[in-house]
Amino acid sequence: MNSERHIMANAREIQGRMKSIKDTMKITNAMYMVSSSKLQRARKDLKNTKPYFEMVQDSLAKILDIAPEVGSDYFDERPNKQGKDRVVAYLVLTADKGLAGAYNHNVIKLAETSAEEDGCNNMLFVVGQIGRHYFEKKNIPVDYDFKYTAQNPTVNRARHISEKLLSLYLEKKIDEVHIVYTKMVNSMTVEAVSSKILPLKRENINKQDNSLVDKYDGAVFMPDVKTAFDHIVPAYVSGFIYGALVESYCSEHNARMMAMQNASDSASEMIKNLSVQYNRARQAAITQEISEVCGGAKHSQNAF
Repeated sequence: MNSERHIMANAREIQGRMKSIKDTMKITNAMYMVSSSKLQRARKDLKNTKPYFEMVQDSLAKILDIAPEVGSDYFDERPNKQGKDRVVAYLVLTADKGLAGAYNHNVIKLAETSAEEDGCNNMLFVVGQIGRHYFEKKNIPVDYDFKYTAQNPTVNRARHISEKLLSLYLEKKIDEVHIVYTKMVNSMTVEAVSSKILPLKRENINKQDNSLVDKYDGAVFMPDVKTAFDHIVPAYVSGFIYGALVESYCSEHNARMMAMQNASDSASEMIKNLSVQYNRARQAAITQEISEVCGGAKHSQNAF
């Protein structure tokens, strides 16, 4: 009897574990669906704003064709400032929460490695709670902390970031600006990358080829090309930053989808193994009960 009770108790424990895992699977599946929906919406927003930023880049390219000398301040490499005299700013884009595999770790690690390798004085700009808490814990000072969430990338927020960086660059308080973010290589792969956005490079500003841009081939820049260039550059930089914000946001949810899918697959495998153990425990209990019934019947026959 004690053996049977032990077997049944073990079966109930297995049942409890299976229920707990199934409840966890409901959460991982829900998180997968939420991340999938957010990813699709963010990619749609980026696609909708792409024509505007293509037209901005096309306008800059046309101005440089007309007057190559304009905008020299934005192309200034400052070769006379090297080593510790050179100030390099890093804009690090992280998430506001975890459960996304190695997403946050990879981008933070890349930022640290890049800062160590350049050998210059560094300034740190951070978007996202995870990066903010990490650098605080490591006692690494954050020069400017953009307090808003990384969960809602917008053009206005990108414009705010670009205005801050451009003002520091034009005031010569910083000599370079690098943005460290996560890029979606494809639907299965994300990669942490570091891109230099200031100073600008002329070879990266090319004329665009699409129907919307072609309508403005005869554009006249008023009041003059230099004034127009100075007003268009902030929109160009904010376009790059907005693209990086959306790429990071999409990469975060893509990484979270993969993490939740892996968690669900592991849970399914655990349930499968536990089901086998549960069936064995039930079979052992039934076998034990049959043995006890047969043993009792035999004892009754011997008594007569």
